[in-house]
Amino acid sequence: MTRIIDLRGDWAARPTDAMRKAMAEAEVGDDNSQEDPTVIELEERSAELMGKEAGLFVPSGTMGNLVSIMALAPYGSEIIAGDQAHAVIYEVGGYAAIGGHPIRTVPNDRFGMMDPASVRDAIRPSGNIHFPRTGLLLLENTHNLRGGGVMTVEQTRSLANVAHDAGVPVHVDGSRLFNAAAALGIPAKDLVADLDMASFCLSKALAAPVGSMVVGTTEQIARARQARKLLGGGMRQAGVIAAAGIVALEQMIDRIPEDHENARKLAYGLADIPGFTVDLETVQSNLVFADISEGKTGPEIGAALEQNGIRINVFGPTRIRFALHYEITSADVDRVIDEVRQLV
Repeated sequence: MTRIIDLRGDWAARPTDAMRKAMAEAEVGDDNSQEDPTVIELEERSAELMGKEAGLFVPSGTMGNLVSIMALAPYGSEIIAGDQAHAVIYEVGGYAAIGGHPIRTVPNDRFGMMDPASVRDAIRPSGNIHFPRTGLLLLENTHNLRGGGVMTVEQTRSLANVAHDAGVPVHVDGSRLFNAAAALGIPAKDLVADLDMASFCLSKALAAPVGSMVVGTTEQIARARQARKLLGGGMRQAGVIAAAGIVALEQMIDRIPEDHENARKLAYGLADIPGFTVDLETVQSNLVFADISEGKTGPEIGAALEQNGIRINVFGPTRIRFALHYEITSADVDRVIDEVRQLV
């Protein structure tokens, strides 16, 4: 059988052999009582890596964002976020349905950045009984729907300063934060130094099978831990999956630039195909979005590619996405470009 090339998401990357071995041999305990030594090690390593006081292991990035929101924003306060933010569009409205937070959006530009002046204007004036209090500024880095766009330290700081000047805390959905750091050639902790809390996925670019991390102050993480319990995220012998997260931090971060190189190669190859448009300036990390102006539709291309052993993510009639990860080689990229060219 032809090997499947799964580009639907970097979450499609399967755990490495080293991860599987670590999972089989993991020392475990009751994480719900904070007694699992492997989870504790993962949380401590994550906090140190991010330059924060404490960490929390959660089952998913969606939960990571929600417990951070609940830890930082008073109930009923309003969240400011980008209009294309993953937490706004793809996380089932948990910020409102469970967290009790209305949301106010600010436009994301084509790289995922929000204008600091627009954020300043969106912060509610205090003392007006007609408005909810602004409780949180929510960022995203890299930015999924803006093609994996990277927000720099300076851009992050400019937004954080606006929020903090108004007494508003800041959280970053850093689902692919290590991709942003790799693209900029800096430690990931530099990207969160000006922020109150941050989350990052172990199960995307880092290829662990399950889980995300939340980092912040000891007090913030204590509140997030209680929110995790409320959401049903209290776990028992979770060291079995945390062990893979430790391997991910040790072995998968430094190789991320390979995915970025393959993404650029794929982007240029697709942009050379008639009827395909790729905003090459936005291809800054491991995601490649292509817009289709003629010929087959996105669903038709997705279905045809799957018949040939290539899986992609279809975002609508004219938009498709490819996500690069450690299991995708340069030769795989050549095959994908050739298959797409033959289709159209």
